Amino acid sequence: MRAYPVNLRKSGKFIVVSFPDVPEAHTQGIDRAEALEMAKEALESAMDFYFEDRRPVPAPSQPKRGQAVVELPASLSAKVLLLNEMLRQKVHPRNWPAGSARRPGRESARESQAHEPD
Repeated sequence: MRAYPVNLRKSGKFIVVSFPDVPEAHTQGIDRAEALEMAKEALESAMDFYFEDRRPVPAPSQPKRGQAVVELPASLSAKVLLLNEMLRQKVHPRNWPAGSARRPGRESARESQAHEPD
């Protein structure tokens, strides 16, 4: 599985989470446990942008000693590897497997953003 290191920093009442390798993924939580739980959701959602835009997903960097990591589920890790390989081989999108740009049961990242209040 792919484990992405996270940066956690205190900001007021919240713990803010960012990913050095996936700038699209950021979130916050009231405490460390909640921040890491929200980080998992943010990382998974950020993958949708890469799938929809057909961009290579960055590999996770080596975490620093004691740095928290968030693991992608095995099925999503496999999908990331498939996307990156198809892009590397320049496979034309019409030859991509059906549904390869979206995780099952999830609306697209752009559809999700359209529902978010301003």
